[in-house]
Amino acid sequence: MSSAQSVSMPTPERIFDTINAYQQSEALKAAIELEIFTAIGEGENEAAKIAKRCKCSERGARILCDYLVTIGFLTKEQERYGLAPDAAMFLDGHSPAAMGSITNFLLSPAITDPFRNFAAAVRKGGTAASEHGTLEVENPAWVDFARSMAPMMAMPAELIAQALGSNSGKPWRVLDIAAGHGIFGIAIAKQNPNAQIYAADWRNVLEVARENALRAGVIDRYHTIPGDAFTTELGDRYDVVLLTNFLHHFDLPTCEKFLKRIHTAMAAGGRAVVLDFIPNEDRVSPAMPARFALIMLGTTPSGDAYTLGEYKAMFQRAGFSSCEQVPMPIGEQVLMAQK
Repeated sequence: MSSAQSVSMPTPERIFDTINAYQQSEALKAAIELEIFTAIGEGENEAAKIAKRCKCSERGARILCDYLVTIGFLTKEQERYGLAPDAAMFLDGHSPAAMGSITNFLLSPAITDPFRNFAAAVRKGGTAASEHGTLEVENPAWVDFARSMAPMMAMPAELIAQALGSNSGKPWRVLDIAAGHGIFGIAIAKQNPNAQIYAADWRNVLEVARENALRAGVIDRYHTIPGDAFTTELGDRYDVVLLTNFLHHFDLPTCEKFLKRIHTAMAAGGRAVVLDFIPNEDRVSPAMPARFALIMLGTTPSGDAYTLGEYKAMFQRAGFSSCEQVPMPIGEQVLMAQK
């Protein structure tokens, strides 16, 4: 057999890696919980020192750190560990961009349990976990979301506020749909001292948003609209409507119906902003947004990852004059539609 033929021979390695992928999730979660990355960032870079700092066994620290080296989060020279660049930026607790808290939501039972019998969801064409999945009324999972995911959304929120021209100081009325942690509306309020923010979400979730608004010093301009975004009175004359990570939870007819409702609530010339995972028309690239559809299949009755073409079509049918992509240096894509 030639060298070229041996290189091209299939192996079961990718199959085993995929079957064992849950171990990567649990190893990363454990390392964040134990503050392994923070300890190494502080200079505690040997197994014994890491174990002492993180209050765990030396054997456990060594094996976990060696595993994290094999999946790229740590480096190792001699017996000393170091942080890979992404780990240093996003997982060291001392970093301004630290986002280790996201595991509290992304690896919570509300998100992971629906995948334990995933074939049932595939057969059904929607979540098999319960009738409504994560969309149950007042689902406490969204409180976990609000408390855990804010650090990950800080940079996108700032970039969207800038793209809108928030520093113009115009007296905007801003509606933040499914506000969650409230970071997107708060970013606009911080950049625009004349913006009034109206955050819509479940009452238990809005408590977290209010805490964040108080901490950011904008609570006097932060108003809440508790209830179901589809049926609660939302108000009108909004200059900006934020639809961040929201529409993907529903099927196309539901999204279109909701956008018509939003269109009615907007002022003339108002803008609606979408932040979402948007795959190419082939639905298999880029990999990250394409894979997001699987999460919607597992956790919602009819959600999906929509293409740019689908977004443009639904906004057009809802009465918007335009819908364009706004270039952003982030994983998700930003669309801006104008009334």
